[in-house]
Amino acid sequence: MNDEPQPPNSGKDGPPAATETQSEPQETSGPARIERRSFLGRAVVGGVGVTALGALAERLFATPAPAGASPTKAGSSAPTASSSGQADHQWAMVIDLRYCNGCKLCTAACQAAHYLRPEQTWIDVFTMRTAENKTYSMPRPCMMCEDPPCVPVCPVSANVRTSDGLTLVDQSRCIGTRICMNACPYEARYFNWSDSRSVPRQPFPQEPEWPVPQQKGTVGKCIFCAAMLPSGQVPECVADCPMGVLYLGDIVRDVAVNGLGNTVTLSTFLKENDAVRFKESYGTSPRVWYILGHGQDLESDTSAS
Repeated sequence: MNDEPQPPNSGKDGPPAATETQSEPQETSGPARIERRSFLGRAVVGGVGVTALGALAERLFATPAPAGASPTKAGSSAPTASSSGQADHQWAMVIDLRYCNGCKLCTAACQAAHYLRPEQTWIDVFTMRTAENKTYSMPRPCMMCEDPPCVPVCPVSANVRTSDGLTLVDQSRCIGTRICMNACPYEARYFNWSDSRSVPRQPFPQEPEWPVPQQKGTVGKCIFCAAMLPSGQVPECVADCPMGVLYLGDIVRDVAVNGLGNTVTLSTFLKENDAVRFKESYGTSPRVWYILGHGQDLESDTSAS
């Protein structure tokens, strides 16, 4: 664990240092972005046409789930529907490291849409180093584990796993013990040291699926933009990646789409590209798959910073 990259000012050991160099996200950016995605989703459903963002709605919401409701298993890391219920969807993510240039626009888009402070990162991009001393960029959201170690350790049941495979934090219940932060092997959580931000009226209620604004004294994390998914909108990080690195996938319908509108058969895409999962040896069954291509080894590579 000592070799794992640590995001700056993660809030794990104390409050982050104050900074005057990073400006707050513009209060108009989040709703405007969400309204644009909502419009595109409605346009596609209405028959206007397929767009990069509408592809998800067309394939995941207009197409019935195939018989069997899960892709064919093709190796230890192949996606299969878990026993988390008979939901219409089982969400996952694919990150194609072959095309990531480390621009961090995924992080910026996420922080702007959810009014996060600079030290609050739901998806971060780490610079990693291989055994051959080569570096590459690795986006890292919450792994949405099928067996999340953060859930059972919470003394007030503030961590929940939904029927469609997402692990969320109920900040109305969270008392800030930070036990879940210690339990997460992916360091995907942070503590909210700062007062809640003043944000404009949001398109969704303040709930685990849309914890905006973040509440002081609670733990925060990536949510896959859970509140947006039922209306056919892809997460902000997926939509704003200019390289098409990030894919939102549905294990039930065996399909995934990126922000460029590229739609693939999920199980085939993973099998043909030898996709792997980060720290799979921990037995958490992450719902995030990585496609390698530059000699990476996610189990042994270390931070380059």
